[in-house]
Amino acid sequence: MGKIVYLMGKSSSGKDTIFKRLLEDKKLGLRTIVPYTTRPIRSGEQNGVEYFFTDEEGFRRLKAQGKIIEERAYQTCYGLWRYFTLDDGQISWDGGNYIMIGTLEAYLKLKDYFGEDKVLPIMIELDDGIRLERALQRERNQKYPKYEEMCRRFLADSEDFAEEKIQAAGIRHRFQNDNLKRCLSEITEYIMADCEIPEGGRAYGN
Repeated sequence: MGKIVYLMGKSSSGKDTIFKRLLEDKKLGLRTIVPYTTRPIRSGEQNGVEYFFTDEEGFRRLKAQGKIIEERAYQTCYGLWRYFTLDDGQISWDGGNYIMIGTLEAYLKLKDYFGEDKVLPIMIELDDGIRLERALQRERNQKYPKYEEMCRRFLADSEDFAEEKIQAAGIRHRFQNDNLKRCLSEITEYIMADCEIPEGGRAYGN
């Protein structure tokens, strides 16, 4: 039986980098579940890789079809942005394991939908000052930086990942990303132990 490895953490905590490194680790044999969003695509992103990009009309059409597993809506400085996971055939419980990035709220909804034993939560943490520096640098690299939205997200994280919410969600293991190599090693060991992956690794989809 497979599991969904679910990465969570505040913005600019390094989730994207850790996600890519774990996905590249052949011994883990993780597969992706690409979420959907109505926000504009960023420089360097590709449709179907980080997200499937759609619009409000597309979201409403999918919702009417009853295919949405979980959804979140954020009133940003640039309008309403939605993020959601679709029951679109990407997930097949054939013994393989998957990996996703998301929020604490989305984790709870996925856990309710699939069952607690099918979703492995991994909380990534990093000093707020370092996160803010990273977020600012990322926006500077965008063709059209959205500094107001960056600040909104940074402040919203304090509420979204409040300590009482983390405790209530039953998150037992947290990983400090102040050293990427060490953090990756700790997360990898945790995934292999929980998903019962042998030291030699597993073949894709087995």
